[in-house]
Amino acid sequence: MPFAQALQNAHERNLDLVEVAPNAVPPVCRLLDYGKYKYEQTKREREARKHAKGAELKEVRLTPKTDEHDLLFKARTVQRFLAEGDKVKVTVRFKGRELAHPQLGRQVLDFISDTVKATGAIERVPLMEGRAMSLILAPTAAPAVTAAAPATAEAKAT
Repeated sequence: MPFAQALQNAHERNLDLVEVAPNAVPPVCRLLDYGKYKYEQTKREREARKHAKGAELKEVRLTPKTDEHDLLFKARTVQRFLAEGDKVKVTVRFKGRELAHPQLGRQVLDFISDTVKATGAIERVPLMEGRAMSLILAPTAAPAVTAAAPATAEAKAT
């Protein structure tokens, strides 16, 4: 239909003439309430942002003197964070004379990375940052969200 006729139809119905596909031959237009359309579009975007979960960077701190059992416990915590889809920064803090032996911190970080290699991959190799050596792990697979998880949490609460 000609542009003038389409515009007249829009005015008669108190609607707006909105060009939907300008590159089509001929260009495609729709009759709609543009204010209502924009409002609903922003409402959908807001709702999508509310439900979106970005990957967080969680941190686990250790020392070079941390015992093997405690390292295994922290490794399970790291695995849980990775399973939830978060990145994990594992930091070994050095105090006093411990700084003279950075290889001990490197051994701790290697132990953690070897323990969680099934669920996480090294994103950044261990680096010294002042008195701390850190390593960043990223999840290898998508986070496993199950429907049974909320039910088990409720069962534990009762």
